[in-house]
Amino acid sequence: MEPIHKTESFNQIITSDDPVIIKFQADWCPDCRRMDMFIGDILEEYKGYQWYDVNRDELPDIADHYQVMGIPSLLVFKRGEKIAHLHSANAKTPEEVEEFLQKSL
Repeated sequence: MEPIHKTESFNQIITSDDPVIIKFQADWCPDCRRMDMFIGDILEEYKGYQWYDVNRDELPDIADHYQVMGIPSLLVFKRGEKIAHLHSANAKTPEEVEEFLQKSL
């Protein structure tokens, strides 16, 4: 998962013609660390997609703009539009994440 540190990079990445998956998280977030424990297998299963990581505290304006109110959250973008959003309340288990990806991609 490639980190995004700049707004300009984020804005360029989301314009892809193919769906891109962006995980919003923060270093202090225990639920984010829990997701890190199982996301590797999901990344392998969905390796045909580009995955990115945004630290919500590093780019708060982007998180606010895309209504990332809880972390971790997964957002899917295509051609500059958010096409799917898995809110943190529904991102607690590998099964929830897999179900979201199956419906969204």
